Amino acid sequence: MASMIVISTTAIPDHVGGALSRWLIEPCPGLFVGTVSARVRDELWAAVSASLGDGMAVLIHPADNEQGFTMRTSGQRRRHVVDFDGLQLIKFAADTRGTGSDQEEAQVNL
Repeated sequence: MASMIVISTTAIPDHVGGALSRWLIEPCPGLFVGTVSARVRDELWAAVSASLGDGMAVLIHPADNEQGFTMRTSGQRRRHVVDFDGLQLIKFAADTRGTGSDQEEAQVNL
C-alpha cells in the first residue's frame, strides 16, 4: 500500500536530488514529497543515506504508533531523534563551534 513520505535534505550532491525527483516532487529546494510504496521508500532512503557526502537528510513517513509517523535521519546534524517511551523526540547536540574558555554556556531550565 502506498503512503505519503517527506524527505528534507541539506547540502546533498546534485545526483541525489535528481534521483529523488524521479519519484517525488520538490515543492521547494531540498524538500521532496510524494506517495510511494514501502519498498520504494526504503530503497530511496538507502540510496540517499549512502550518498550524502557532507549533507544531511530526514525522512518522515506514516507508521502505526501514537504519533502516526516515524522519522529517520542521516548525515551530520545537530538534531538527533531519540526514543522516549515510544515517542520520537528531537534532542539537540551541543554546539562545538566557537567554544572557548571565555564563553559561557546558556542553560535553559524547563
